[in-house]
Amino acid sequence: MTFDQHEFDIRCEWGEHGVSALAPVSDVVIIVDVLSFSTSVEIAVSRGAIVFPYARGDDAAAAYAVSVGAELADPERNRSGYSLSPASLTRIPQGTRLVLPSPNGSALTLAAKPTPVLAGCFRNARAVASAASQYGRKIAVIAAGERWRGDGSLRPSFEDLIGAGAVIERLIGRQSPEAIMAAAAFRGVGAEIGQWLRQCSSGQELIGRGFESDVILASRQNVSGCAPVLVNDAYVRAEA
Repeated sequence: MTFDQHEFDIRCEWGEHGVSALAPVSDVVIIVDVLSFSTSVEIAVSRGAIVFPYARGDDAAAAYAVSVGAELADPERNRSGYSLSPASLTRIPQGTRLVLPSPNGSALTLAAKPTPVLAGCFRNARAVASAASQYGRKIAVIAAGERWRGDGSLRPSFEDLIGAGAVIERLIGRQSPEAIMAAAAFRGVGAEIGQWLRQCSSGQELIGRGFESDVILASRQNVSGCAPVLVNDAYVRAEA
């Protein structure tokens, strides 16, 4: 119980171990993976799509997509079809069923079950905070982080710390020290999120690969009232 922050209403942790520690003692879990799972989910679901998270982008993912009658998104960023690039989902038609493989956001979503799960980002921080409060007072916010190339270990990331803070700032309840830190980091960045998102390591990597549009989409604050919630293993729209 040392690491589950059970004595606080609003909790915050990183990655898979954070989910394992906080989900069992929380009323709802919010997954924050700004660049780009959570942003991709928000954009797709806000347009009426149904998004099935899947942890791997392999043959099993293709078989899973067939089993749920869905299209399979490219697990890499791709401009020619649906993928983890948020920009690739800005025109997805209503009713589209999409399997979205991701080793971070998708894996954490599935690990949090059976606790209710929401997908949060800058675009819907206010809406997600409002929706989370409907599940109870014990709210866990999980910053996904990135993975180091080579050993795949967790790389705590600027964007997910600030993104978690954007949600926490709008939650009511006694905050753990970890949650206080995330909210303070968000307040410290303030209105300059777009600038700092472009300059952080993850943002620079995407811009260098030609995906600046993804960084721009991810940096927009509270432009969406959509709070994607996991229902029957798929994210669907839940208005806050």
